[in-house]
Amino acid sequence: RHVMSWRAVSHRSLVRGKALHRSPIQLYYYYYFSITITPVLVSDRWCWARMIDCHCHLSASDFDSDREAVLDRAAAAGLCAIVAVSESYNDFDAVMQLAGKCFSGHLVVAPCLGVHPVQQSADGTQRSACLQDLEKALPEIRRCHEQLVGIGEVGLDFQPRIAPSSVEKDSQKAVLKAHIELAKELDLPLNVHSRSAGRPTVDFLKECNAKNVVMHAFDGRAAIVRSGVDAGFFFSVPPSIVRSEQTQKLVSIVPLTQLLLETDSPALGPEKQVRNEPANLVKSCEEVARIKGIAAGEVRSMTTQNAVRLFPKLRTLLPKA
Repeated sequence: RHVMSWRAVSHRSLVRGKALHRSPIQLYYYYYFSITITPVLVSDRWCWARMIDCHCHLSASDFDSDREAVLDRAAAAGLCAIVAVSESYNDFDAVMQLAGKCFSGHLVVAPCLGVHPVQQSADGTQRSACLQDLEKALPEIRRCHEQLVGIGEVGLDFQPRIAPSSVEKDSQKAVLKAHIELAKELDLPLNVHSRSAGRPTVDFLKECNAKNVVMHAFDGRAAIVRSGVDAGFFFSVPPSIVRSEQTQKLVSIVPLTQLLLETDSPALGPEKQVRNEPANLVKSCEEVARIKGIAAGEVRSMTTQNAVRLFPKLRTLLPKA
């Protein structure tokens, strides 16, 4: 009896904030379109008008000289949160030092800890991660898990120079499986890397029954993207989408309800060989809007809601207007 378009329901729920949780009609349509409803405590219109960078290497040395200015520019560009990820145990302290801090009055840094599939040897060369890399990392993640919004950056990287044989690939899978089990134990989402390993990563996550997953800067084929969508995974979009036909195709495939925004700063910026930073999240948002044929404001609102669904601890961290 109630004839309303999905676009109309989405728009009205976003604009009215709490109306999403009060209108039976809206709840019916969300159920009809198979969208999981997670009660959101941050319901100000202001919050949904801002963006969340769901994958950023904010502790990278590239930002040591001007990190605070970078964060000020991010706040001015309309960000309300940055999910900062680690790559190795050696990064943990630097990430946690940024955790929970509020910059420019309305930008919070939310931490993820994990061991990246590519690690550095003592001689400075890159190698595949192994279980030995987790000996200090996993206990530290458990120790400070209440402060974390997720586990990451973790995943698989099958570039030939990193994983030339099945030995290295199996080693990476063992490390990823340990992270998956820990994520289940601590009830935290996974922030996942999958370079040159799109299908193996998606298949392995499904095999391990991983839940609450974001595939960061995914470079797999369309069929693999659809497999991830069917599994309920989110996909985050970096500013490099403006120069990547593959990422543009991904956005055309993935429903807006499963898209997130990211920068992967200092990498994957709109320009090659130029340091990326969180303020460039605007580029991701605008390009998604162009591809989907909708307003940038709708992309901001929905991707922010999606981020809070995936990272529910953000609800308590997001600053009020």
